[in-house]
Amino acid sequence: MAREMGVDVVELDLARPFTAARARNEGFQKLIQDSPELKYVQFVDGDCEIDPAWIGKASKFLKENNTVSVACGRRAERYPDKTIYNFLCDMEWNTPIGEAKSCGGDALMLVEAIKEVGGYNNDLIAGEEPELCYRLRHKGWRVWRIDEEMTLHDADLTRFSQWWVRAIRSGHAYAEGAYMYGLQEERFRVREIGRIMFWGLSLPILILIGAAIEERLLYLFILYPIQVIRTGISGEGARHERWISSIFFAIGKFPEAYGMIKFFLNRLLRKRATIIEYK
Repeated sequence: MAREMGVDVVELDLARPFTAARARNEGFQKLIQDSPELKYVQFVDGDCEIDPAWIGKASKFLKENNTVSVACGRRAERYPDKTIYNFLCDMEWNTPIGEAKSCGGDALMLVEAIKEVGGYNNDLIAGEEPELCYRLRHKGWRVWRIDEEMTLHDADLTRFSQWWVRAIRSGHAYAEGAYMYGLQEERFRVREIGRIMFWGLSLPILILIGAAIEERLLYLFILYPIQVIRTGISGEGARHERWISSIFFAIGKFPEAYGMIKFFLNRLLRKRATIIEYK
């Protein structure tokens, strides 16, 4: 279908393990090979549609801000009211305006900067954009979220199991990021891993061990609804958004812990991770 529309298609050699990062790199190499004068490149996930005005607004912003290498805008869900999981995605995409530490899968980037850091890390099965942005920032480049509509995203999350697998992938990405850069000054992803370790692993294990000695200690699981109430009351945004995000934030620590454990087990056993797909 893409070829029929006049689009160049780069086919990956599937004898090598597939990752989205590798696909992006090979597409990027094709672009700069065919158009060596190229200054900007728009990366976009396959389930997204670019707003017609976005490229012009984002390229203008990059031209006027020569230390910024990545411009991203508002990625919105196409059907946020279809399921609660789509709604959660829409809240996740609504990031603060201004300088940021990373972008998502959609962003307009400076070709010069991408070349400087060697593109995406082909081996990452998730979290490739934050890792790329980390290297860009440590080369002196900046990442910026501008106040413009960028893309429509179709998460198509209709089942709890899909959301659960997506959370596993997030845990894997956090663990790999912390493994790569957690000991450096920024302590990349260490905070996220600390939360996962506490709420998704250490606390439930300690409660269960304690309950094996004294059954009444099972009541300590009340700490989870207390945490939900605390974040639901004190969080930002509309009331229903705070409560939904706080509930799923608490539940999500368990699949994230699984993803974290999966990453470290693969490292220990020297096994190559394979992509984690939720749809």
